[in-house]
Amino acid sequence: MNADGGELLIGVEDDGQVTGVPYADSDIVTLLNAPQTHIFKGQQLPLIFNTKVMIDGQVVLFFQVDKGISSIYQLTDGRCVRRKDKATMPADFREIQMERQEQRSREYDRQFVDGATVSDLDTQLIQQLANDYFIGLSVERYLQQAGLAEYAINGLRLRRAAVLLFAKDINRWNPYSQIRILRVNGTSLRTGENYNVLSDEFIQGNILNLIEDGWNRLRVYLVSKTEFSTDAKFEPKFLYPEGACFEALINAIAHRDYSTHNGIEIYIYDNRLEVRNPGALLSTITIDDLKEQQGIHESRNVLIAKILRENKYMRELGEGIRRIFELMKNEQSTPEFYSNGNSFWVTLRHK
Repeated sequence: MNADGGELLIGVEDDGQVTGVPYADSDIVTLLNAPQTHIFKGQQLPLIFNTKVMIDGQVVLFFQVDKGISSIYQLTDGRCVRRKDKATMPADFREIQMERQEQRSREYDRQFVDGATVSDLDTQLIQQLANDYFIGLSVERYLQQAGLAEYAINGLRLRRAAVLLFAKDINRWNPYSQIRILRVNGTSLRTGENYNVLSDEFIQGNILNLIEDGWNRLRVYLVSKTEFSTDAKFEPKFLYPEGACFEALINAIAHRDYSTHNGIEIYIYDNRLEVRNPGALLSTITIDDLKEQQGIHESRNVLIAKILRENKYMRELGEGIRRIFELMKNEQSTPEFYSNGNSFWVTLRHK
């Protein structure tokens, strides 16, 4: 129930021999009722079968249960367990919760959206990409070729990736496709009367607009001063390498968890910049992998990353993290990473 679901035959040995259940009818009823009586109060297993069958003249009990998706199931004493091979192993409730959230987030951009049509998308923007993809390609055909839509009996069905990338009104489909930029006065965020946020700005839009608008707004906060250059021009001097900040922003937009009710948050302190990305780091990647710059990469949002890669916003080779390291090394600083069950942070510090 907390693993992958499965089937259970009572009265059949591991080698396939049918030995039957040599119990009275009342005891068999007790066994058949176990999925109700031996589960935590108020929970209902995703049970398909619990029935008595006859095989070779022997009574056999057959149970079949689906994988639990909507709940994490507990025994009557509150314990949470998992099946591993032939053993029942204790399980961490939070670990199962995180795994399921990750699975939902990995599937999110590939799901179909009921009610969404091409008219809900920025067709002018899509046509530009379609022309780069193949001259003369229609919007509908491009969406199909890119894996963002499929034709069905009732017409073209759009995947969430298409809506997230190109929606004209993103608030209708995902109001959390947004970036929040907070400029903090000091090196820590205070509350109440000591609340020290100087500015709090929201940028909302589809992914492609979010990249452009988000970067234009963030870039303003990165300038420390404007100097008169040797070629008699005024030039902005940045607290952080522009490339490192842009990579951190693209990473957040491309790989965040869009199934959660949170947006990207960027905190600009006096001594550092933090990009907080909704969704924990994928379980297949560790903080040490990032620190060791092994080039390990995996996309939570496969279709979104594909479109951004094809249109040269990113390369999806694990190169972004390495580029951040290289650029920050030139500033004699090292990027920092943090991940918990809810978010992933990139921190850049300056002198």
